[in-house]
Amino acid sequence: MSPSRDLPALPDEVLMMAESQWLFTESELLRTPSILDGLSSEKERENRGKGVNFIFQVGIMLKLPQVILATASVLLHRFFVRHSMVEAPGRPAYHYYSMAATSIFLASKIEEDCRKMKELVVACVRVAQKDSRKLVDEQDKEYWRWKDNILHNEDVLLEALCFDLTLEPPYKVLVEYLNRFGKSDHRRLRNSAWAFINDSCMTTLCLQFSSRTIAASALYAAAKHCHTEIFDDDAGRPWWEVIGIDIKTIKQACNTLAAVYEQVQIKNGRDVSIHERTPEDGDGQTTKTRARHPQTAQDDQVKTPNSTGDDILGASQRSIKQSRSTSETHDSSTINGDSQRRDVTNGTLEASPPADEIDHREGKRRRLANGDMGVTGGIDDRTKANSTVSIKSEVQAADDISEEGELEA
Repeated sequence: MSPSRDLPALPDEVLMMAESQWLFTESELLRTPSILDGLSSEKERENRGKGVNFIFQVGIMLKLPQVILATASVLLHRFFVRHSMVEAPGRPAYHYYSMAATSIFLASKIEEDCRKMKELVVACVRVAQKDSRKLVDEQDKEYWRWKDNILHNEDVLLEALCFDLTLEPPYKVLVEYLNRFGKSDHRRLRNSAWAFINDSCMTTLCLQFSSRTIAASALYAAAKHCHTEIFDDDAGRPWWEVIGIDIKTIKQACNTLAAVYEQVQIKNGRDVSIHERTPEDGDGQTTKTRARHPQTAQDDQVKTPNSTGDDILGASQRSIKQSRSTSETHDSSTINGDSQRRDVTNGTLEASPPADEIDHREGKRRRLANGDMGVTGGIDDRTKANSTVSIKSEVQAADDISEEGELEA
């Protein structure tokens, strides 16, 4: 194994424990405060998606890195696990736009890539009012309303998160995986996996799976989308075992994201039959993203021939032997063509020329190759030689004529 392709570093135990506290099952996500207050699960997830879309629009306007946007999305999803979007007696409702703006403000601090408060507020006002050219100054009421909400909701967000700000963005893990498997230069695979992670931010995938599982699922989905295979390691282990992720968990995450794609297609009135769901109980040996190690595949093919008793290795060996025999036959026919000549008159083979005549012919060819013999010299030598001796082209022509004579006979 080359030094540049070391195994990805295992996650820190503290990071794993902190992340596991924010992982929930599908049934638990159906009992969030908003759903318990009467909001449907579809509407709640739609509002979550709107909040994440707000984060992305503001991030594009402020030219924020993708890591900050992903971190802000995780903070927003975690917040609405503990707080409701619906107003109740004695309890305020938290709008997803306000909390999205606060998540951006806090995520920029976590990733140490802050923006000025004025720039953030102006971008939030423009995105919320869907006017990218709106003039917003410090004398505007909207400016102060958004600024006060962000500063107030920051304390609420930190309290809801229990001040747990330890996050591992899946983008960083994805880059480690691509470098490990030598796919960092595969542009289409890299962009597809990156896009799948971007789409996962719109869903509750970060509340169901760890960031390393999300990165592995994005790589799996991208590999299937790009028809790319990843080779096993030297020990014959598939790539998901190398990084320590269960293939069934990867397929579950992929199907969760595929369900979101299908819902979007249904809402737009499009055909969803083009989507291919991944069986979660499928055999890992037949996964489309796995390419068997050459040595391992060769050993398996030797041990387990197919139903016809013809394994691939045996077929390849027979093909090599056949090609060798064909080459030997071709060489022998060439030699026989040079040493034997057919009689044009009776169509029979003449005896091979004497050894001294063959030596004379070979010497003449060497002199011609070295440029020692001119045209006159060649004609004189040919005259001195036996009249039945001819050059190779004449012998081949005689062979063709002789074969036609044999067919007519």
